Amino acid sequence: MIDLYSWPTPNGHKVHILLEELGLSYRVHGVNIGTGGQFKPEFLRISPNNKIPALVDPDGPGGEPITLFESGAMLIYLAEKTGRFLPASGAARYTTLQWLMWQMGGLGPMLGQAHHFRIYAPEKIDYAVGRYTNEAKRLYGVMDARLANCAYLAGDDYTIADMAAFPWCRSANNQGVDWADYPHAERWFDAIAARPAVQRGVAVLAEQRKPLLDDQARQNLFGAAQYQRR
Repeated sequence: MIDLYSWPTPNGHKVHILLEELGLSYRVHGVNIGTGGQFKPEFLRISPNNKIPALVDPDGPGGEPITLFESGAMLIYLAEKTGRFLPASGAARYTTLQWLMWQMGGLGPMLGQAHHFRIYAPEKIDYAVGRYTNEAKRLYGVMDARLANCAYLAGDDYTIADMAAFPWCRSANNQGVDWADYPHAERWFDAIAARPAVQRGVAVLAEQRKPLLDDQARQNLFGAAQYQRR
């Protein structure tokens, strides 16, 4: 039984989706990032960067337990553990990994900044809103161009690269993106959204997430609490 420490955010949903696609047994522990659950010592022991998700697999490499944080590392680990959704070798493997890294280094961080400055920032800074909205649109354009020529980001097969990117695209409107401008990406998004395992994955912990309504939640996510040394 894998123990997953997570919250219903795009980075959490990546791993929820993969676990559901794989049909692995897992036990989910909600880490409420609005109330500061990510700063508790017991969570920091498995995720020293105080970010969700993290997992503990008692049956890791060589039958020994393994603890992992960083969603991209977790996707690779679970895919390799089961031999699914990541080619074992050759060009197809590196194509999958390059699109996974594109999500980790570009799509996720930049869409996160677009969310922050468009939705959560206490003051609207035109430069920041414009910069990250334009970068969001650029990245959707990269994805749309890629998906004009193949069914999925890594080619003809659905992989962990798609599972990593999909959750970030569920809030396209908040990022200032109109799906009508990206028809190939929209086709891809709709196909993934229709998968039963994906629907189960995005439902994990969803009932526990509440809107950011108070100053304490903002401090835990964006303010002084986030920057304390621990």
